[in-house]
Amino acid sequence: MFRRLALAAAIAALTVPAARSLRAQGWIQPPIARIGPSPIVRVSSNVRTRIEGRVARVEVEEQFRNAGAGLAEGTYLYPMPGEAVFTDFSLWMGETQVRGEMMNADQARGIYEEIVRRVRDPALLTLEGHGMIRARVFPIPPGETRRVVLRYTQVLGRAGDALRLRYTIGDRAFTGGRGYLDQPGTVPADAFRYTVTAPDADAYGTPYSPTHTVTSRRSGGDLEITLDPNASGDVEIFIPLRRGLVGTSVVTTSPAGEDGYYMLLIAPPASTDAAVVPRDLAFVLDVSGSMSGEKIEQAKAALRQALATLGRADRFKLVAFSTRVVPFRDDYVAATPENVRAAREFLDRLVADGGTNIAGALDAVLGASAAAERLPVVVFVTDGNPTVGEQAPDRIASDAAARIGRARIFTVGVGFDVNTYLLDRLAAEGHGSAEYVAPSANIETAMGELLGKIQHPALVNLRIAGAPVTLTQSYPAALPDLFYGEELVVFGRYRGTGSGPVVVTGERNGRTERFTADAVFPAAGSAAGAEVGDFVPRLWASRRIGDLTRQIRLEGASPSLVQEVRDLGLRYGILTEYTSYLVQEPMTAWNRPQPMPMAPALRGGAGSAGLQTGREAFDRAQASAAMSGASNLAAADHAAKARMAELAVGGVSGGAAAREVRRAGGRLFVRTDSGWTDAAQRDSLKVVAVAPYSDAYFALARALPEIAPCLGVAEDVLIAGRRSSIRITASGTSAWRPGELEQLVRAFRGA
Repeated sequence: MFRRLALAAAIAALTVPAARSLRAQGWIQPPIARIGPSPIVRVSSNVRTRIEGRVARVEVEEQFRNAGAGLAEGTYLYPMPGEAVFTDFSLWMGETQVRGEMMNADQARGIYEEIVRRVRDPALLTLEGHGMIRARVFPIPPGETRRVVLRYTQVLGRAGDALRLRYTIGDRAFTGGRGYLDQPGTVPADAFRYTVTAPDADAYGTPYSPTHTVTSRRSGGDLEITLDPNASGDVEIFIPLRRGLVGTSVVTTSPAGEDGYYMLLIAPPASTDAAVVPRDLAFVLDVSGSMSGEKIEQAKAALRQALATLGRADRFKLVAFSTRVVPFRDDYVAATPENVRAAREFLDRLVADGGTNIAGALDAVLGASAAAERLPVVVFVTDGNPTVGEQAPDRIASDAAARIGRARIFTVGVGFDVNTYLLDRLAAEGHGSAEYVAPSANIETAMGELLGKIQHPALVNLRIAGAPVTLTQSYPAALPDLFYGEELVVFGRYRGTGSGPVVVTGERNGRTERFTADAVFPAAGSAAGAEVGDFVPRLWASRRIGDLTRQIRLEGASPSLVQEVRDLGLRYGILTEYTSYLVQEPMTAWNRPQPMPMAPALRGGAGSAGLQTGREAFDRAQASAAMSGASNLAAADHAAKARMAELAVGGVSGGAAAREVRRAGGRLFVRTDSGWTDAAQRDSLKVVAVAPYSDAYFALARALPEIAPCLGVAEDVLIAGRRSSIRITASGTSAWRPGELEQLVRAFRGA
């Protein structure tokens, strides 16, 4: 639906020089007679949206400059979402305002298809159900700038107790070229700003985007949401409406021939006016000899910062350990100014020296009982392996698990010498998380992010208590505690079909609270199940891969685990150390069953020392945490690219960068002698060839809108389906026989 508005992104991906300026949102199309690149470039876009009830009022302001040596002109084009109502358009020629005209969807589609044919653009995205704004651009003198202002309104959809806002930025030009795995440059060629404002901020929970990282703040009674100025692509933002303590929403999608996918969003407000759960916080700091120098000074600063986050109802314990375990006090103390001041003085006196007695430190903070209304939290900071007392990581983890009780454990590993197996086990048993800080990174910064996240507990012991269908493979598998200002997002699969409430329960101050999100779980392949974009399946796959790679590190790399990671990477276009091997192999070998090669660092079992410590173990632990914790596509893509870059530099991938790789539409494509091929293609699949820019090509793009991003990979591309695949090639068919296209669509989707 709205995703199809992203034709701007299609035009952005043109490889023909004449269309280089056609990027994202509105653009200026030069006259047909023009040969060579257009000198008119967009220099800035400012998108302002104000929400009033269910209505969003959108204003798009763009500026274009003539970068050429002579006069330039063209036609300004802007695709309108089908559910939008055009309000006003202004093209400013100095102080003179020029009006634009609104065209219907059929006119818009015809214009776009003509542009695509003329400039040989493979990146078609359909516009079915959309209109377009068009206005003549008067000649622009060289070096001068013109301003365009477009306004429209649209009624926002609902997803449970959340408003759902969508916008298409499209692809943007970045300077600095492209790096490893088609990574764009870091500096955008145009300035971009996107702001959403909603009055009555207290009516909303914490905004969440599954596609981008968003920033929100509350000022003057308004809620303001902004995007990163480097953002591109399709934007989805959920703005939860508060109903009681939290806002909740469920988004579902159900592709043909498989179980469905769901996303559950639980978003408390940023405000902490409501009563928070009081905490018993235990801070445990490694002061062994290896922590000497800058590391211990950073760690001390981080713990001083931690002490400053304590609330009036909190209690705390501070423990330092090396060869011996030295507590600040024998038991928890109230977070009074006097006790906090004394704890800071205790920190100041600490000196790095001796061995690493991890088992003794855990004994000092685990096993104590806490009142039902309090939340016990342990923050454990270390930079090394156990060298004093019990030294077997398995036994340390097992002994700790038996004494954790209700405590939450958050581990922070500093440097490459930490035992990642032990820290991951402790975090998993304690329903917390494991953070890893590289030697060059700042411990205080990492600790600050962690402490900010766990500062104000809202609900603990959360669980999904009921749903109208069977929910499976949900991640995180065990729901973490809910904190004010931190949304909780769950991705999973479902079996069956139905509608009704998804029931979530949690505890606050010893009492159980219950809240619901109304949801529709459509049948596989239904029109209702195809409305959501690819963010839910891809984010589910990212978290699944993160969970599997963590399991591989803890239990060993069995063939079945490796194969599942490989299959998920190919199916959802997610690069991992396992799919990287496929990048270097000849394409013909991909389609034959064969043993999966494995990096030396990944062989062995859970007890292998090489799997637990050192640079490779650190990098793999960090990558697993990033993938399993990804809450938006931008974070998942960054985690995948970062891991692949590490593998290429370290040589673990064995030359993964030897073959060109591109990702589009949640798929992985590899350059071969015959063009670009979907990595999920199998020899058993029938391939239907279609000529680019033909009537058959455009009809196919309208019938299968989900493949539209894949058409932008190249002019010659093969896209794998369930029971049939599609190759775009000059020798393909240019017209469909009666019923032929419908049959291909069913086979491609596996219906």
